[in-house]
Amino acid sequence: MKTIAAYILLLASLPLLSCSKPTSPGETEPATGVALRREVSQYGITWTFDKPARTGQFITGDWWVVGPVRIVKITPEPGPVQSDNSVINLNRWNDTSLKPDNSLRNGSMIVLKAGYTQGFDSRSNTFLKKDAISLPLDFVPNRSLVSSISNTSLPVDHFCKELMWDGERKCQVVMKAAAVLTCLTSEPPTDAFRPPYAGTEKPIFRAQDIRWEVLPALTPAGQVPSWEDFERYFQRPWIDHILSWSQQELVPNENQPNYGREYARLVSMASLMVMLDVPRQWKEKLTLELIQRGIDLSGLAKVGGYWNEGGGHSSGRKWPILFASILLNDPTLAQLPETAVFHEDTQTYYGKGWFGQDALWQMIIHHGNRDTYEEKTPDQWQDWDKTSEGYRTCCNAQAWVGTALAARYLKAVQLWNHDAHFDYIERWMREDDPYAAARGTYPRPKAETTTYDPFVTTMWRAYRPQAPAQEMAGNNRKWVLQGKKWGWVSNPKP
Repeated sequence: MKTIAAYILLLASLPLLSCSKPTSPGETEPATGVALRREVSQYGITWTFDKPARTGQFITGDWWVVGPVRIVKITPEPGPVQSDNSVINLNRWNDTSLKPDNSLRNGSMIVLKAGYTQGFDSRSNTFLKKDAISLPLDFVPNRSLVSSISNTSLPVDHFCKELMWDGERKCQVVMKAAAVLTCLTSEPPTDAFRPPYAGTEKPIFRAQDIRWEVLPALTPAGQVPSWEDFERYFQRPWIDHILSWSQQELVPNENQPNYGREYARLVSMASLMVMLDVPRQWKEKLTLELIQRGIDLSGLAKVGGYWNEGGGHSSGRKWPILFASILLNDPTLAQLPETAVFHEDTQTYYGKGWFGQDALWQMIIHHGNRDTYEEKTPDQWQDWDKTSEGYRTCCNAQAWVGTALAARYLKAVQLWNHDAHFDYIERWMREDDPYAAARGTYPRPKAETTTYDPFVTTMWRAYRPQAPAQEMAGNNRKWVLQGKKWGWVSNPKP
């Protein structure tokens, strides 16, 4: 077992963060080579073909099959249920995206584009019957089948519950697990990553192309999370094609976090972990998993994916794409359409804040379009302004700090191409307060200068001062409502 204690014998004494690993039956299946198989299984899901087909596993463990093939059975079997033990609760806004509906559980779908519908589970308002595949399925090359296991009752344990506070260790998501089967025209290389599960383009990226030398070797600062826990957090595909907050009540709780704040927290911590001065074999699996996450997100972005939902829903999607592009030295991964906008960018901009700050934050959308508010003094804030400030301090910057630091160390500020994001993080984490006098009777929020994760906070304080100097992108834009549509406008830095 890899533990930080073993490496400490070579470096310095560093305690480990206690964090229980989420587990489930069928968590891992060993790679068994290329062979003719009648069926393949992963994460409790089995696909059965009408006759033996040539199959194997990508470097991440996900299965491929040379097609075309006919899938005649999927286990657990998709279909209706007679009864349901779900307890559907309303959130603090008296909302839910769920409904009583027993018509489908354990569904499978081929995700051709990002959008607002899915074919996995009928309890979600995003369910569209035609998205769910029917058996037998003639499965053709350049398609990926995402199959699922549904939760039989709600609520369920949060994916990373050990990182959560007591009130958020349970969640109501209807999916339990998901796995991806990819159909190709021919056998891929043994070191191939799984291509994106969305769309019909299935580019093959290889581990042999990873530029390990670009990763810095930073001496661990503070408490380092468990490598095994983080390998498990990133092991399975994160299903991310639903473009609304409804994803929060859909995605599989044994695969991924269901809220952007935790999505970004995990990405932040993992990104810094793989930049530590530890033996390569310790960080190899987690690095592969981060690259796989970037490949999936790049593929989604190229078939209509975007992540600018209000509040804290959509964080964490941009950096894995850039990370994969840098590590694989493949610019195509980061060459995205203009439609691919990201939460960290749309929510940050330059302006004249009420106490003198110039890197500002905005909500964008939450039960309707929301105006900017940081230009106004707090005594002028309306109810939604106060709500926006609550989301600013609870659910965003605290999750972004690790990726901002990682981007600086990979000299990716220009590639990120949104300077206000980095300047806003500087504002958030600055320990002294040059604006104290201007704040008057409105003190600085206590959440600022820190993150939810001590490892990230400690790494920032240890390594931000010596991060590589680099030019900013200079392409400064602000996400604004123009008529009935949101879009970018020029936003010069003061």
